[in-house]
Parts: sequence; C-alpha cells; structure tokens
Amino acid sequence: MPEHEAAFTCKRCGNCCQGQGGIVLTGRDEDRLSAFLGLCVSVFRTRYTEKYGKKRVLATKTGNVCIFFEAKSGCTVHPNKPDICRSWPFFRGNLLDELSWLMAQDSCPGINPGVGHREFVCQGLCFLQKQGLQQQPGARTPAALVVADLYQKLT
Repeated sequence: MPEHEAAFTCKRCGNCCQGQGGIVLTGRDEDRLSAFLGLCVSVFRTRYTEKYGKKRVLATKTGNVCIFFEAKSGCTVHPNKPDICRSWPFFRGNLLDELSWLMAQDSCPGINPGVGHREFVCQGLCFLQKQGLQQQPGARTPAALVVADLYQKLT
C-alpha cells in the first residue's frame, strides 16, 4: 500500500444524499446555509428543514432525496453543505466498527477498501479534527460526529 493512499475520495455519486432524516443540522449549518441562500434562519428553516424527533434535519423531496440534490448537477449547496455531509464517510459507526465500514463501501464508491479499516480510522479522525467537525454530545448534535472517545481506541 502506498504511504499516502487516501482512505476516501468523494466521487460525487449522490448515494449519500438519499434517505430521510439523516442530515442533522447544527446551528452553524443553519447559519452557513442561510447566508449562502440569502435567507434569514427562520425562513431557511421553514423552507428547507423539518423536525425529526428532537433534531432539525434537511427536508427531503420525492424519493427521499435531499432537498438540495439534483440528479444532473449533484449537491446544489456543495461548498456550504452541512457538517454531517462534510464528514461522510468518517462517521462514528464506520470508525468504530469494521463491519459498518465494509457495509458503507457497498453504497459509496469513494471509500478505498485497500487502505484497511485501521488506516481509514486514522485518516478519518485526523480529517474530522483538522476540519473542526468533531461534535460534543447534545440535543442538536449529529451523533455520527461524536468521536472524541475513539482516539483512545487507536493506542
């Protein structure tokens, strides 16, 4: 294996843009997307989000596809996408559990199985830290980004 082989390279296939209730928004996401769209946060929430349990998530359109995904062009808010989207596939489950990582490869052509799970975890935790995407547990926190305890598992 080459020393600097990437564990993940986004292919912009859109597979991760499918499903309902998965794009949990933080306040930072709402602020960033509202500004990008030229809307105040309350209008952004009304037009583009919904409550899912105690969390606020991006709405989906017909076919349970993210409201910002277009088949021909992909993510229409890509430079300003939510933290949870920025973090894929370095989610807690994929970092913690090798089987979850293997299953994620079935739908994500960007995950490089050749690097192995341990290297995937190392690169993932480094990426999340450098990008400021790690989250603390909380009512509005995407649980997939609560990973601080995983650093101990690497040693």
